[in-house]
Amino acid sequence: MNTARAAKPGPTATLNELAAHARDWLFLDAAPLWRAEPEGPLFPERMSIHGEKEACPHRMFVQARHVFSYCELGRLGWSGPWRGMVETNVDFLVERGRRADGLYIHRFDHRGAVFDARADLYDQAFMLLALAHAGRALGRPDLFEAAAALDDALDAQWRLPHGGYHEGDIAVCPPFRQNPHMHLLESFIALYDATGDARWRRDAEHVAALCRRSFLHRETGALLEYFDADLTPVAGEEGRVVEPGHCFEWAWLFERLGQWGVADAAPISDRLARFGRRHGIDAERGITINEVLTDGSVRNRAARLWPQTERLKAAVARYRRTGEADERAEAAAAYAGLLRYFDTPARGAWRDKLRADGGWIEEPAPGSSMYHITCALADLIDTEEAGGALFRGSAERTDNPR
Repeated sequence: MNTARAAKPGPTATLNELAAHARDWLFLDAAPLWRAEPEGPLFPERMSIHGEKEACPHRMFVQARHVFSYCELGRLGWSGPWRGMVETNVDFLVERGRRADGLYIHRFDHRGAVFDARADLYDQAFMLLALAHAGRALGRPDLFEAAAALDDALDAQWRLPHGGYHEGDIAVCPPFRQNPHMHLLESFIALYDATGDARWRRDAEHVAALCRRSFLHRETGALLEYFDADLTPVAGEEGRVVEPGHCFEWAWLFERLGQWGVADAAPISDRLARFGRRHGIDAERGITINEVLTDGSVRNRAARLWPQTERLKAAVARYRRTGEADERAEAAAAYAGLLRYFDTPARGAWRDKLRADGGWIEEPAPGSSMYHITCALADLIDTEEAGGALFRGSAERTDNPR
């Protein structure tokens, strides 16, 4: 068997060379390291940068994100036992994590017993994403039915009259946040792409309209984060906070909506990407920083891992649409920035927080990042140098391989 690895990409690497390196890192390093233990259904919540898993409470959304990641790994061709891990985990989440009111709990303990029975909108969004991908990957219509039941529970209990959703038992609102709504949109798109059920398109269009109306800063096109009960920005500096990583993530989502023929999707993506690139990238370090304000001034120059993946996703999606060399170069630059976070003693682990002074915060690698990484690298792997026309949603709806 050929075990030669793709070489680490240089500054002139093509997207195909980046994709080959990404596939090797995912298949040979990350997937074996983060897999669920044979004796239990749960994926790791976190581990040391030396690859040592920690016994700690397991958050629902992290488990759901791992379901997504291993479904994607299976689709991409990883030969490990992804199917059994996904099926065991998603069945456990539905059977043990669903409350009597149809919503899902927040945390299990490390043995799998309910540890925190509160419900949070963020967790519900990622359960919908897990059910979408597992239902499709496993050929399980019952998981789509579970997603519909969860959607019904959200509509009945948490849907707000002015648009959007209550955030549940944990977050104190206001301020309301755009972030869980963004992930609901991602999940609704995935469910529509997997099923063709019009309810999911309606839900996706509802959240997209909410973003247009309330989340976007009219003057700059940037994405705002925090809102009052009427979904106007909160007063003071907090109402002007912009996370460049979320600008990129929403740009990626609007690129996906553009695949449905949504007329204003590309212009919205353009403004989001333009603001994020102009104000949110530290050119000296080659990375996306955490926070700026609407005037472009820096609020938090530190840099977590996940904004690097969102920068990559946006560039890849925009390259697929435009074919422009600038987007290809931006994807390569984003990948180079992301690789800095993979430099750990254990291959397949990662650093999470780069300080403003250039040093790393010494802490475990969070399992929540596996989703961000897998999503970005899967999009890169699916993109061909010549044209790059394939996209997650359109490929699934036409039953073409991608």
